[in-house]
Amino acid sequence: MRRREFVTLLGAAVTWPLAARAQQSAKPVIGLLSFGSPDALAPRLQAFRQALKENGYVEGQNFSIEARWVGDHYDQMPAAASDLVRRQVAVIVTAGTPAILAAKAATTKIPIVFSTGGDPLQLGLVTSMNRPTANITGVVNPLTGLVTKQFDLLHLMLPKAASLGLLLNPRNALQADAQLREVPAALQTLGTQLVVAKASTANEIDEAFADLVRQRSEGLVLGSDGFFSTRREQIVELAARFMIPTLYNLREYVEAGGLASYGTSTTEAWHQTGLYVARVLKGDKVADLPVMQTTKFEFVLNLKTAKALGIKISDNVLSLADQVIE
Repeated sequence: MRRREFVTLLGAAVTWPLAARAQQSAKPVIGLLSFGSPDALAPRLQAFRQALKENGYVEGQNFSIEARWVGDHYDQMPAAASDLVRRQVAVIVTAGTPAILAAKAATTKIPIVFSTGGDPLQLGLVTSMNRPTANITGVVNPLTGLVTKQFDLLHLMLPKAASLGLLLNPRNALQADAQLREVPAALQTLGTQLVVAKASTANEIDEAFADLVRQRSEGLVLGSDGFFSTRREQIVELAARFMIPTLYNLREYVEAGGLASYGTSTTEAWHQTGLYVARVLKGDKVADLPVMQTTKFEFVLNLKTAKALGIKISDNVLSLADQVIE
């Protein structure tokens, strides 16, 4: 082999790994900022990844995820958001109001795609639902704004109840306050007293249920909050132990043994979130992506749990159910 050919081949051998590494480093990195844990939110993450896959993005092949999970330590959100900004991720996906606000405060340049149960206008996330003007858009899974309907349904199942409870997360103050404002009108119509309980940690959830028993709450509406969804097994177990009929906002609670739920589909919302992230990765501007809203509402009943609680579900309530688990 002539020397010139050998040098050329040697150069190719040296530069090929460098080129490969450069190509690998060029893969977009999606930053994920969320409460809870990946196990607790597994169905939502599956829907998110599926949406990306439908658009040609396969994790490990042409994109990666840098996740920051804070569990129930909401005070760690700002530092986690700043860390993702320093990482220079291509887009930040946020779950829950505290995460969204932390990401919004951390960057005005990196695109942010949110999934929230709150009102983006009231939360100050966007100035327009149709044309967000900054670096943030996303999907609304309206979990707030449903309290009146949830109390109506719970009252139909417990028509003789003199008092009903509402469990809220005080660390998610904006969302908790919005839900609490809905309650007086709802209960005034029903002629029922309200018992408010608050919890933002696993231990506080235990204490909240004990307090509901002490205050003789005959039923409970679980406030819409991302942290609660990560503790659904604990909450469902406590509701069964203390014999407190509870109406939840997500069907996952009912599938885990809860009595009933009324709300929207979080997996649908996360699928739409994944579709928006794919569009951002392909070059679409966030300002051109209107805030989307999931529209599927469902009332789910678990008759086995109703029987265990000694509740007779009327034909009227059964007729309202979109799904009955027996």
